[in-house]
Formats: sequence, C-alpha cells, structure tokens
Amino acid sequence: MLVILSAGTAPGLALLSYFYLKDHYEKETFKTVLKTFLYGVCLVLPIMFLQYIFQVEQVLNGPFAQAFLQASLLEEFVKWFFLLYIIYPHVDFDEPYDGIIFGAGISLGFATLENILYLVANGVEHALTRAMLPVSSHALFGVIMGYYIGKAKFSYSHKRVFLFSALIVPVILHGVYDYILLTLKFWIYWILPFMGFLWWLALKKAKKARDYSVVHTSKLFSRKETG
Repeated sequence: MLVILSAGTAPGLALLSYFYLKDHYEKETFKTVLKTFLYGVCLVLPIMFLQYIFQVEQVLNGPFAQAFLQASLLEEFVKWFFLLYIIYPHVDFDEPYDGIIFGAGISLGFATLENILYLVANGVEHALTRAMLPVSSHALFGVIMGYYIGKAKFSYSHKRVFLFSALIVPVILHGVYDYILLTLKFWIYWILPFMGFLWWLALKKAKKARDYSVVHTSKLFSRKETG
C-alpha cells in the first residue's frame, strides 16, 4: 500500500513543486498552496458519485457526452467554481502568476487522489502511464485555467471574458483529451502529439503570467516609492 501511495502522490507533488518554484517573486505560503491542493482532493469523491449516477441512470450517454459533459464540463466547472469563490478573493492571490500555482494546485489535488484510487484498483504497474497522461493533463488544464483567472483578477477590463475563458478553454481541451481516449483505437498516436501541444500551451501561458507579474510588481514598487 505504501508503494501505491508513493507512486500515486509523487507525480502530482512533483508537478506542483515545478510550477511553484517558477514563481520568481513572492512565493505563496505553503499553507495556502496546500489548502488549494486539499480542496482538489476533496472534490474527487463527490464528482465520482455524480458520474456514477449519470452512468447508472444512463444520462449523458455516448462518447461525446461522456467526454465533454460527464467528465470535462463537470470536473472543470467544479474546480473553476472553487477557484473563483474561495481562492480568487484570498489575500495571498496577489500577482498574476499566483493563478498558475492555485490552478495547478487544485487540479493536482484532484488528479492525485484519482490516481491513487486508480492504482489501488488496477495495480501500481500503471503508475508511469498515469503520471504521463492523466496527472500531467490535469496539471496542464489547471495551469491554463489559472492563467485566465490571474488575468481576470489583475486586468482592468474584460474580466468576465477572462473568467469565462478560464472555464471554457480547459473544458474544451479536457473534452478533446477524453474523446481521443474514448473513441480512437490507436489513441496513442493522437494523445502524444496532443499532450505535446498541451505542454507547449501551458508553458506559454505560465511564461506570460510571469511577465504579467513582472509588470504588476514593478507598478507596485513604483507606487510605494512615489507614495
């Protein structure tokens, strides 16, 4: 059991550490990041319960509905909702890059418990594949969501557009990911290029968020010096 717990938690913690250490300015307190991670953990069982009900009642049947509604929309909406109403107003959310950290945190908390449950049911031999695909993809969806959440908080205009983008972009990407796995026989030839695209997009958004944080921090210092 210890091996499964270690294999199940290591990828999520490693990815969260990676994005956390990329924050070149005021790193958020470990307590706040851990809370965000635990929020993600707490979302797993309620979402799995709802998905189980959908399956038993034969609601949202078919690959498209399962990929884009039962999995993608449900999971990303709940994560987005928690980010928006619990993390967004938090005092530690004080620069655009923080959205990346908190988005990755809640998504990786979700992915980590989901990963542990999967390994318990199916065996630790799946740990590498799970780390490379489901855990990584959840992290990248969270980074992209967090990018738009950060843009919304620290922009003076188009806040609603950014908040909507924080939901709809991860939903579309997550849906495409699941649809590939559900419908394509030789899915490996499609999912690997798609994962490459996700990494490129997420890292691009993370870099932009760091650049926004540079501008934001510079403006704060200028105000303090002139004030």
